Amino acid sequence: MKFTLSWLKDYLETDASLEQILERLTSIGLEVEGYENPAENLKGFVVAEVKTAEKHPDADKLRLLKVFDGKEELQIVCGAPNARAGIKVVLARVGTIIPCYGEALKVGKIRGLESFGMLCSEKELCIGENHDGIMELPLDAPVGVDASTVLSSDPVIEIAITPNRAECLGVRGVARDLAASGLGKFKDRDIKAIKASYKSPVDVKIEDKEGCPLFVSRYIKGVKNVESPAWLKDRLSAIGMRPISALVDITNYLNIDMARPLHVFDADKLKGNLCIRSAKDGEALLALDEKTYELKENMIAVCDDAGVQSIAGIMGGAPTGCNNETVNVVLESALFDALRISYAGRKLQAESDSRYRFERHVDPHSTISGAEFATQLILDICGGEASELVIAGEVPDYSVKVALRPERVEKVTGLKVSNDEICRILDNLGFEPKLEDGKIATKSPSWRADIEGEHDLVEEVARMYGYDNIPSRFNRDEFKAIDALTPIQKNVVSVRRNLAMRGMYETVTWGFTHSKFAQYFMPENGDALILSNPISSDLDQMRPSLLPNLLLAAEKNVARSMPDMALFETGTKFNGRNPGEQETVAAGVRTGFAVSKNWAMPARKVDVFDAKADALAAIAAAFGPLEPQITTDAPSWYHPGRSGVFRLGKNVIAHFGEIHPSVLKAFGIKETVVAFEVFLGNIPLPRTKGTARKLLKTSSLQPVFKDLAFVLDANVDALSVIQTAKGADKELIEDVKIFDLYQGSNLPEGKKSIAIQLKIQPYNETLKDKDI
Repeated sequence: MKFTLSWLKDYLETDASLEQILERLTSIGLEVEGYENPAENLKGFVVAEVKTAEKHPDADKLRLLKVFDGKEELQIVCGAPNARAGIKVVLARVGTIIPCYGEALKVGKIRGLESFGMLCSEKELCIGENHDGIMELPLDAPVGVDASTVLSSDPVIEIAITPNRAECLGVRGVARDLAASGLGKFKDRDIKAIKASYKSPVDVKIEDKEGCPLFVSRYIKGVKNVESPAWLKDRLSAIGMRPISALVDITNYLNIDMARPLHVFDADKLKGNLCIRSAKDGEALLALDEKTYELKENMIAVCDDAGVQSIAGIMGGAPTGCNNETVNVVLESALFDALRISYAGRKLQAESDSRYRFERHVDPHSTISGAEFATQLILDICGGEASELVIAGEVPDYSVKVALRPERVEKVTGLKVSNDEICRILDNLGFEPKLEDGKIATKSPSWRADIEGEHDLVEEVARMYGYDNIPSRFNRDEFKAIDALTPIQKNVVSVRRNLAMRGMYETVTWGFTHSKFAQYFMPENGDALILSNPISSDLDQMRPSLLPNLLLAAEKNVARSMPDMALFETGTKFNGRNPGEQETVAAGVRTGFAVSKNWAMPARKVDVFDAKADALAAIAAAFGPLEPQITTDAPSWYHPGRSGVFRLGKNVIAHFGEIHPSVLKAFGIKETVVAFEVFLGNIPLPRTKGTARKLLKTSSLQPVFKDLAFVLDANVDALSVIQTAKGADKELIEDVKIFDLYQGSNLPEGKKSIAIQLKIQPYNETLKDKDI
């Protein structure tokens, strides 16, 4: 939100300096993002008079000037076409920094003659775009004074507006807040009803009263859509808006001045009366931004007998737009439903200042006053004759009655504010406070749609009384150092560090993803968490896994000739919308070569064992078991024969393996991708360490290693063999390892041979052959 200081003072009577205003704006929650003070750029520039202007002896387009700056005459060489004797100009002496270039002016030598200064254009002073010639000042401008006293140097202020402060999207709302904080007196515009001389020939009918509770229009005939006056163009240009024509500029002006969106139709291009209704699927409109928008049902449309002529609250149509030949106009000042405007804007991807205000909140009482003020400006600038107002619908009452207990202010904020001061603050903000039975009864003003309850009034009092006045209290005896991180958060930090040490790059992606990709990672009987108002059409679902976004990142890298990638992320996946249905996960993907081409060893592409090693490293970093159980029932997005699951009993702590080829095809990835997911919340936290230590059990006897091979059915998994072998003698068999697997022609079909090595550790006596 940008505005000039003089614009602000249209509504605020104050003697405060620019610095005081900037400081107060931030203190009341309207954070100043920046400001521009043209007067600061005009330091060193003075008003001067050109005494003589002669042709340069060695150049046809240059002139040799004698310029008087109030103290002395200076010789200046100038090439501006309007340089002549008798005019008043802006002079930069030697040493002055030119704003446009950011460098100090030096003595120049042009075609053999020295120049001891520079006559400046608007563009060189950064106060305009005109660079066709030097700036000419009024002939009565006093010579020798600072140029800032003669030139318009209105400071421009830019503030950040939070979504709940819609009224401060207008200069009037900002001024009201400053006045309520004690920085001056609020002075509202005296908007009077325009005396009408005829009835409007264009009537209005509202069919969609939910989407448009109020629509005000006025017919103005005989206008001349001329160039806007200087004051209007200067204000719009100062805040970065390009002046177009008087009718357009007036609507843009009121959008910033009163936060009141308006629209003007060329009445001669309308067919019949206006009707506000819900759009029909397939209706289209060529809008003022020269784009054609296809409307959908539930979008609000302003129509005539020929069809849609405006996307309500967002943008008007080009066929009925105003131009230099416009003579008769219909002025629109309406109130539209914020949710419907937001829905239409997002679906159509159409941005406008009107949409920005309507989808937050527009003061319903400004509908009629805004129409009257705009009419007055049109009549003053463009001439014409105005009809009576056509008012369809009623002004809705959005006010909320809230009672404030004065003691709540101190309890919540620590501020001791008297009842009288609380009432004064709320009264200045428009809440009409009344002290009744120890409570302060209020009614929220029409421009404050953000007021819901007592807590909002406490915030308003604290904001206006001053957050800087909140007392700070600190009792060192009560201070106790607490661990800032929970055990799981500590594990997350440890896992991130460990995976980075393994050469993986950490990524940070959205908590949302595209439902087109999320469907491949949905658990059985899982519900997709679809967003009703996504920030983007390709981020419309809460992610059921971290892998979709990681695969999208991998696909972009592969497409940009970076096929050898290792990415990981720690974050939350969403299983449901209820508490406890979110899990903290560490996930990663690898593509391309695990070992690139080199002289020492052959190249090797990533495989399932790389993902397995990553998962084990993450589990170890989270203080999980070093040798968890492995099963082969990985989810459907993994390759069924090249994947696995780490478990502690029924508790799943990780998935790993190759991504299923059908999933890779959906993502447009042609490389092999291996991945892992470690569920940090399923890893048991380390037990609290006590003083007792685990008994160290050692043996003075040498272990015995025994190799055995078994022919088994092919569907018998290796884990079962290991567990069965360990269970044969839990006292003596200390470890079991598989060292060979064979399937081939020497075995019957459907059979395999597994060879294991037993480590048998005696403790009491040396084992004999029969014991072994």
